Amino acid sequence: MGKKIKIGALVSGGGSNLKAIIDACESGKIDAEMAFVGSDNPAAGGLSRAAQHHIPTFVVDYAGIIKEFKDDPRGFRLPDDFDPEEAFARQTLFDVRDDRQKARAFLISRAAAEHRLLGHMAGFAFDLLVLAGFMRKLSPYIIDHIDQNSALPRIMNIHPALLPAFPGTDGYGDTVRYGCKVGGCTVHFVDYGEDSGPIIGQRAFAIEAGDTIDAVKSKGLKLEWELYPACIQLYAQNRLEVVKETHALPQGTVVRRRVVKIKPSRPLR
Repeated sequence: MGKKIKIGALVSGGGSNLKAIIDACESGKIDAEMAFVGSDNPAAGGLSRAAQHHIPTFVVDYAGIIKEFKDDPRGFRLPDDFDPEEAFARQTLFDVRDDRQKARAFLISRAAAEHRLLGHMAGFAFDLLVLAGFMRKLSPYIIDHIDQNSALPRIMNIHPALLPAFPGTDGYGDTVRYGCKVGGCTVHFVDYGEDSGPIIGQRAFAIEAGDTIDAVKSKGLKLEWELYPACIQLYAQNRLEVVKETHALPQGTVVRRRVVKIKPSRPLR
């Protein structure tokens, strides 16, 4: 066993993936220790789950911050190191043709909330931040603060669909409504878009005739609880590498993407 990494987590709800990660840390399946659990929801079940394991917790009131901005946008105080136009230029959550004012308002309120998240996180040393059912999109502001001076991204997320299909908040539901015969889940690094970061691992399952959305979610969650700890362990073992790949397609189209390479494990001595 190598040196244990420190993990921080963000949750919005019950935290079933958080439980899987905590259990894997405590059982030794992941060479890691939990540093903190934060949330945007003071009633999140993941907070009480963390407290049961004596893991420090904190809450940032996103809803209150968003309301504060809507009530007084001109008097709203921005973080000193935040530039809305620079953030808009870097993000890919909004198309440049979208309502610029709406996008700007979103990024400003998110950056203010993320500034408070970072303030809490500053009290903890951590190597990796995992999103375990955190239902808030991250802006370039917090991503850049966490990823700066790091050769490897430091924010990981799990999504309830086989990306790049069905990004967004209802992956399993979208999978069923599309009539897919296979569903699955994806662990990926977080970038400036919506569920668009480099893919680390995926698991798939068959969708049988008569499967309800609840049945599909149940199948998916069981795989999520296996996949997320496994991907975190690859990170802990320093076996992940993000590389840039270029692919030339017919008619001269060129596709450039960052992809994750998994390095082989070192043989035991």
